[in-house]
Amino acid sequence: MTSMIRVGALISGGGTNLQAVIDACEAGETGAQVVFVGSDNPAAKGLARAERHGIPSFVVDYGDIIRRYRQDPAGVHLPSDFDLAEMRAKSRLFPADADEAVVEAFLATRAAAENGLLAAMAAYKFDLLILAGFMRNLTPYFIDRVNTDPEDPRIMNIHPALLPAFPGTDGYGDTYRYGCKLGGCTVHFIDYGEDSGPIIGQRAYKILPGDTLDDIKSKGLKEEWKLYPDCIRLFAQGRLKVVTRTHELPGGKTMTRKVVAIDA
Repeated sequence: MTSMIRVGALISGGGTNLQAVIDACEAGETGAQVVFVGSDNPAAKGLARAERHGIPSFVVDYGDIIRRYRQDPAGVHLPSDFDLAEMRAKSRLFPADADEAVVEAFLATRAAAENGLLAAMAAYKFDLLILAGFMRNLTPYFIDRVNTDPEDPRIMNIHPALLPAFPGTDGYGDTYRYGCKLGGCTVHFIDYGEDSGPIIGQRAYKILPGDTLDDIKSKGLKEEWKLYPDCIRLFAQGRLKVVTRTHELPGGKTMTRKVVAIDA
């Protein structure tokens, strides 16, 4: 195993995945240590988990920034290197026919907030950033400044569904309502889309007749708490590599996709 890597975490809520990662790190199971916890939500209960373990934390209040922008866009400070046209061209979060005023407001407020995150994170050296229930889509402004080497991504996310099925904010609910017989969770690297980055690992569970949405969430969380530390361990061991694969499709078409190869 390589030397201990430093992990930063971003959360929005209770931080149960954060707790699972902290516990696994403290047990020596990941080859990593959590060096900071940040949140977009001042009321995030997961911040108390960081405090109990002596991990520094900070908050960048997204809600306040968005409210101030709606009242007076000129009153929200945008980073000097923010380029709206560049961010719009790179982002894959919006449909082609999206209202450009809505897109501009989203990208501007997020860049202002993300600039605050980056400033707070600059106080800590870190090798990997994990999103542990961070309920904000990241824009290219943030991603490009953390992934300084595009071929070596270092932002992980955990999603409560077996991607590419059911991206978005309600993976377990979508799984339940669709009548799936299997549910699961996915850890992936972040890219410019919504839950569309290269998949690192997945775990699945059976959905039984009579299972409720609460049952599915309970089963899923138990798998999440196992999967995330496992994926962090693979990263710490240097075993994850993003490669580009091209597949020949019927009719002479091709599909090119970045995927994660895991070294033995």
